[in-house]
Amino acid sequence: MTAMQPTETITVETATVGCDGGGGALGHPLVYLTLDQNGRVECPYCSRTYVLKEGAKLGHGH
Repeated sequence: MTAMQPTETITVETATVGCDGGGGALGHPLVYLTLDQNGRVECPYCSRTYVLKEGAKLGHGH
């Protein structure tokens, strides 16, 4: 049994991020994800986790 690779965590400064898996042809379809109220979102395709940069504000306009 092989060990699972740890998922990649990417720090962002915006409430919406685009993820395509990164691997060019080996990636996945481009999806746009919105950070939750805790400033995090996980891509349903590749499990990359996007985290809001410390000090950045979520600007949902509400």
